[in-house]
Amino acid sequence: MTKVFIGGSRGVSRLDEPIRMRLDRIIEKGIPVVIGDANGVDKTVQQYLDSKNYLNVEVFCSENGCRNNVGNWKQRKVSATARAGTFDFYATRDRTMADEATVGLMVWDGKSKGTILNVFRLLKQRKKAVVYNVVEKRFYELKALAHWEEFISDCAGELRIKVEQQAAHEDQESGSLSPEPFKPRRVAR
Repeated sequence: MTKVFIGGSRGVSRLDEPIRMRLDRIIEKGIPVVIGDANGVDKTVQQYLDSKNYLNVEVFCSENGCRNNVGNWKQRKVSATARAGTFDFYATRDRTMADEATVGLMVWDGKSKGTILNVFRLLKQRKKAVVYNVVEKRFYELKALAHWEEFISDCAGELRIKVEQQAAHEDQESGSLSPEPFKPRRVAR
């Protein structure tokens, strides 16, 4: 059964029409949604789903409780070993959602490392990810790690390096149980 992980940048608080149309199709099909509790895309999508009275939603949050659960949906508290409030603390929640979902829909501001890491996490598990770049007002459909290489090569050098370092760090932490360990590329400076 399809289950979609919806996420995105904290700096995005408005949904373009193409995103609303995708959400409407998810609602029409009754596809289960897993979503985080952050401000930005998480909260904005929650508001949209709630405005449509959509109930097939589960909100993932840290063990401290949900920051946003607009529709009072079922919530899943995820335990993290990292210090509260750090990138790794919230990444634990995001990894859990990537594990649970069969596909991802990410709304990206062109800058958020966390959003792009979620795309990578999905692709590592051989799951499709659809990315809407709000700056370009364009969708990218990534179906395999080969698509990841092409997609990430277009990102700014500093962002690409940070994403690749974090992905390698996560592989190392997990013992690289994923099918293909991440191999950072050397980037000319």
